Amino acid sequence: MSERVRVLVVDDSALMRKLIPTILERDPSIEVVGTAMDGAFALKKIEELRPDVVTLDLEMPRMDGMETLRMIMRSAPLPVIMVSTHSKEGAYATFKALALGAIDFVAKPKEASSGHLDTIATELIEKIKVAKRATGGRITAPVIADRIQPVKKNARVAAPPHRIIAIGISTGGPNALQFVLSQIPAEFSGSLLIVQHMPEGFTEMFARRLDECCALEVQEAKSGDLLLAGRALICPGNRHMMARRMPRGDMVVLSDSAPVNGHRPSVDVLFHSVSQEFGPMAVGVLMTGMGEDGAEGLGAIKAAGGVTLAQSEDTCVVPGMPRAAIVKGYVNRVVPLDAMGNVLITHFGGERATQNTSRQEKFDRSDKNRNDKSDKNEKVERMPASTNRS
Repeated sequence: MSERVRVLVVDDSALMRKLIPTILERDPSIEVVGTAMDGAFALKKIEELRPDVVTLDLEMPRMDGMETLRMIMRSAPLPVIMVSTHSKEGAYATFKALALGAIDFVAKPKEASSGHLDTIATELIEKIKVAKRATGGRITAPVIADRIQPVKKNARVAAPPHRIIAIGISTGGPNALQFVLSQIPAEFSGSLLIVQHMPEGFTEMFARRLDECCALEVQEAKSGDLLLAGRALICPGNRHMMARRMPRGDMVVLSDSAPVNGHRPSVDVLFHSVSQEFGPMAVGVLMTGMGEDGAEGLGAIKAAGGVTLAQSEDTCVVPGMPRAAIVKGYVNRVVPLDAMGNVLITHFGGERATQNTSRQEKFDRSDKNRNDKSDKNEKVERMPASTNRS
């Protein structure tokens, strides 16, 4: 039997310090080694108890969650799961905490003060187990610093995109997306559709944060939003997002249909719609995240003649999602995080990509040359994607 995950629970609420350990210890692979009522006590207990993972409340007296997180990352970095309030203020603080080094977060349900945490029990347990296994793949704070002010293109002319780029991402996603999108210029000729596994109420703040730090126009998607060059649309939490070709233009349609792969939004829902509607115009990108959501949809994009990319495992916080697509043979090219923005610009959205040769021809040629020069074991094997999918 593998070693149990040792967890320290930090929360100023006595009720939460009782309830969180109770739900965590339902799983025999987790051991709550202690609790702390604020950051100052937490730092002492981390030194004393040496936990594998810390769950950290944001709002606490004396030393709040943000300052505690800074101290943890400065002195002895270890995986931290933020426990956030379900509010705009809580969402803003959560994204700041992720930028400082927290690995993930869960949102307290609105009825948490009444002792109801069952709705987040499975999510918190799973994220704690993943947090212990997660290695590397983090973006350091200076790379994604808020002080970067992008140059927005004023009064840009709305234009149809040359490519539809669908991105699926989960654990580790906020920092990775900010890193990639901040490199893409306002005159990018592709349109980006993004599914980030995130609770309802957080995606609006997430889109706003990305819009502030990126030259691209970034918005939380609404049904009927047009797919335009230089625009990125983030799927709202607790909804599915699909792409549709309509008489008045290509657009997104949101749906409240049942979860797929346990997720709403689901990456597979987006990818399948993009493959059906856009075929060879589609680009599918799977990035850091746990589980297998998006793998079959990526296969559908490849089968339809589109291009498929996956973030390299060594640059993922959690490599589950890209790995699932790689092992099934659905990935044309594996790209490290620090090169992802350049690949998107060069092959699918930059001015040079439209000159002399098609993006597809240019991509295939560079990919072939790269593979011909490499005989490493990790090279992705080209396989035909099965079209027999549910």
